[in-house]
Amino acid sequence: MLIGELANEAGTTVRALRYYEQQGLLHPRRAPNGYREYDEGAVGRVGNIRLLLSIGLTAHDVRALLPCLDQDITGGPGCPASARVIARRPTDVEEKIAALDVVRTRLGEALAQARRPVR
Repeated sequence: MLIGELANEAGTTVRALRYYEQQGLLHPRRAPNGYREYDEGAVGRVGNIRLLLSIGLTAHDVRALLPCLDQDITGGPGCPASARVIARRPTDVEEKIAALDVVRTRLGEALAQARRPVR
């Protein structure tokens, strides 16, 4: 199937599919005319990629799970690499939350100062 057909079947955009390919997550064949051609299994792979990205993994993380992407992972990725990759993410998320909390505090302070009457 062509890239537009895959996008429709997988419920995503052509742009997203090109990004997945750029990140090494999809590997289409090229027709003689240069068009990307995907097999039927690509629909499931794209669904898995989208699922993994939606739970907070990065494209780099997903690339480490390439062996898992062609199986059903709706109950969670079940290949050995998945536990290591997923285990790192909560720490990353906690660090981002802490950084955002600092930003929120600074914004609150700046807003309070901006609301003070000028004397």
